Amino acid sequence: MTVEWLNGKNEKDVSRAGRLRRLMHSGRAVAAAGAYDGMSAVLATNAGFEALYLSGAALSASMGLPDLGLITLDDVWRRAREISRVSNVPLIVDCDTGFGEALNIMRAVRELEEIGVACIHLEDQQFPKKCGHLNDKKLVSTEDMCRKIAAARAAANDMVICARTDAGATSFDDALDRAKRYGEAGAELIFVEALTTQDNIRRARAEIEKPLLANMTEFGRTPQISLSEWDAAGYNIVIYPVSAFRVASKAVQRFYASLRANGHVGEFLPEMMPRTELYETIQYYDYEALDGQIVKTVLEP
Repeated sequence: MTVEWLNGKNEKDVSRAGRLRRLMHSGRAVAAAGAYDGMSAVLATNAGFEALYLSGAALSASMGLPDLGLITLDDVWRRAREISRVSNVPLIVDCDTGFGEALNIMRAVRELEEIGVACIHLEDQQFPKKCGHLNDKKLVSTEDMCRKIAAARAAANDMVICARTDAGATSFDDALDRAKRYGEAGAELIFVEALTTQDNIRRARAEIEKPLLANMTEFGRTPQISLSEWDAAGYNIVIYPVSAFRVASKAVQRFYASLRANGHVGEFLPEMMPRTELYETIQYYDYEALDGQIVKTVLEP
């Protein structure tokens, strides 16, 4: 995607939101790989994932910050632009509580849609928000959240609006009621956070008519469930928000410890991506070829 974007051939007429809608209604569960920067997006795209997900938790952590509403729209926009430039795969972006009220949400929708984001999701927590799998979350009223969804829907040209509810931590019945209301307010995709039991997973699918997004995070309240099991339960999109970041962070932590202790990188050489593979992944040779073509065109008109 990168070279095509630089060369003005980035499939401008193809709607990423439209492709995401087709995935949502494909009759199968689709995995959205968590991508927290350009390189992870390239690797996920090359691996064949049909959708990507930019997590607020992963973005915050990549900046050395906790997931407590500390990141701004500009932080999210910059990272989403980085990902959208290197991958044409539909991108779902975590927009936390929307960075403010109705007008702020409308601005966020327009800013992110302009750079090719296919979908954003908004949550019904009060600001500052918390990770969906932590305690003591405070929620806005259902009416306030519906107003936010309506504002997002009004600002969007083609973008999919996803609504997340965190009410299940205190009342699953309230979570289901909110989810239904959010769908009526204009959300096309519903995200019931922190599903804790198979019964709740089944109830959500049985009672909510809209397509459902499931969060398959690690070390949280939701049990580890395979994509095929989510598919059998009737869910549409399954996100893996922080998985790649956790793996990468652990590997880098081990590498730094080894380098500090040994004074050389020998222990980790077998685990490194060789230069040639790295260059192929980031399209180094394609960039060189493009540069050569331009130079030849100028010198030999």
